[in-house]
Amino acid sequence: MAHQKKFLTVLAVGCVALITQFLFHQPIAAQVIVTVMGAILALSMFVEMVKTLKSGKYGVDLLAIMSIAATLSVGEYWASLMILVMLTGGDSLEDYAANKAGSDLKNLLDNSPSIAHVQENGGLVDKSIDDVQLNDVVVVKPGEAVPVDGIVTAGSGSFDESSMTGESVLIPKKVGSDLLSGTVNGDTAVTMRVTHLAADSQYQTIVKLVKESADKPAHFVRMADRYAVPFTIISLVIAVVAWIISGDPHRLAEVLVVASPCPLILAAPVALVSGMSRSSRNSIIIKSGTSIEKLAKAKTAFFDKTGTITTGRLNVIAVHPEAWLSEAEFISALGNLEIQSNHIFARAIVRYANDQPDFAAAQVDDFSEVAGEGVQGRFAEHEIKAGRATFIAAAPAEVQLNEGESVIFMSINDRFAGYVTLADRIRTEAPQTIKTLRQQGLSRLAMLTGDKQETAEHIAAQVALTEVHAECLPQEKISLITEAPASDRPVIMVGDGVNDAPALAAADVGIAMGANGASAASESADAVILKDDISKVATAVELARDTMKVARQSVMIGIIICTVLMLIAATGVIPALFGAMLQEVVDTTSILWALRARMSHEKLNKQTPPAQHKTETA
Repeated sequence: MAHQKKFLTVLAVGCVALITQFLFHQPIAAQVIVTVMGAILALSMFVEMVKTLKSGKYGVDLLAIMSIAATLSVGEYWASLMILVMLTGGDSLEDYAANKAGSDLKNLLDNSPSIAHVQENGGLVDKSIDDVQLNDVVVVKPGEAVPVDGIVTAGSGSFDESSMTGESVLIPKKVGSDLLSGTVNGDTAVTMRVTHLAADSQYQTIVKLVKESADKPAHFVRMADRYAVPFTIISLVIAVVAWIISGDPHRLAEVLVVASPCPLILAAPVALVSGMSRSSRNSIIIKSGTSIEKLAKAKTAFFDKTGTITTGRLNVIAVHPEAWLSEAEFISALGNLEIQSNHIFARAIVRYANDQPDFAAAQVDDFSEVAGEGVQGRFAEHEIKAGRATFIAAAPAEVQLNEGESVIFMSINDRFAGYVTLADRIRTEAPQTIKTLRQQGLSRLAMLTGDKQETAEHIAAQVALTEVHAECLPQEKISLITEAPASDRPVIMVGDGVNDAPALAAADVGIAMGANGASAASESADAVILKDDISKVATAVELARDTMKVARQSVMIGIIICTVLMLIAATGVIPALFGAMLQEVVDTTSILWALRARMSHEKLNKQTPPAQHKTETA
């Protein structure tokens, strides 16, 4: 807004100068008006330049100040006015481009749910989401956003999860299904039980991350400043040589006018903000331009195991009903019983049951839970029990299990009915992600985990990771990251849990798998993957590299065009006023090219393998 006001002020003063000279025929007064305004703006730019130099950075404002001073000193005040219009207009154009590039991030904030319909005393009471408590029963009406995270307890429907995952396909939900805040209900009302407070719910976590990323500046402009030093020297050399050879001081002004550094000032930040916007559309929040630059140059990636290479939650991997009971009947009884429980094993069983085409939620009476043992209830006129072997009649004393597996037994009317085995498992997209990162040129890929060596090597082998560091304490993970040689840097660390937060902070780029609300990891990370999909790590690297490529192209296009114009201006064929006009063309070209970083490429959209959907619903 400040840049727009400055731009409008320059236009207004310029109009006054034009009227003064051409309507009232007072060229001296017009020159004074433009000179005073130019001197004030040049002085303010000089003060800002000094502050920049004191902070240890090299800026590109010197050329702009010199071009204003040179044109005013030789009487080319209309050219000076055009330079001022160009500079202030360029700043306004940058603001517009940044706002356009960041519009995808703002959509999240605009659509944040604020009200929940809570069941109380037989009716619905509208409450602020901040007042909703755990285990409250909430009704989500058709077309409304889910206010907080919860579990469906009545009804069924299809939900639009595109704001969370980027997927436009409607996701069916039924009794026992998890609901994420921010997702949008379809055509039927659904009742849910609250499992997370508003502050801990997924959508609010994402909103917080978006605000954090929006508040961080795109530090990539330092790269443009590195170009500024040689560009300034070249510009001054061409200008001074042209003056000496021609003997005309106007030639100095004409060269400096077209040497204005707006492409350097504008192009890089616009490209970075565009890349951050594009990443958000791919379910990745990158918090700063510096992180994009480091991601693009990454040489090493370290991965945590649980929740990163693996899904991070228990899954039913095998069902073993007794011979007198079909698998469908077994799952129907066990699934309906476990819907009533909040236990971690129960959530895994319910997810599995909901994936079965023949499963339907039904009434369970007399439900009770025995702490540390299991659950029981009456379903379809049968007494059902599920839990440990000691809780189930005639359950086998031992069941052959692989490393990391657990078991739940079930009985019907005190007759042993079978068991299910549960375990964490690798993400289906993990092997392809490791392969893609190698193809992208990352030379070192390794697993850092606190798990036992045997378990870690078993998981690593499934995703073709040959370097494994097992039984690591958090400090040992940090040491491995910080002691990586220079040839292996920048280093990426990918994790999801609270214990990964220190390692994420220690890495050059920490990437948190934040889809399941791992807030501690997300807050310490430089980038957060909002979708439960590790292939987004490779997508983030590809996006960063493409963004940096566009940013460099934008800067180089501006430099090349300016250099060509300076050489032409040195011959005297470009008047100062026309040269100032040409700068608007240069600025617009650089900014439009930088906005290409906001565009999606088909190869990025196709990178995630189709198998990922199985992981999301398992």
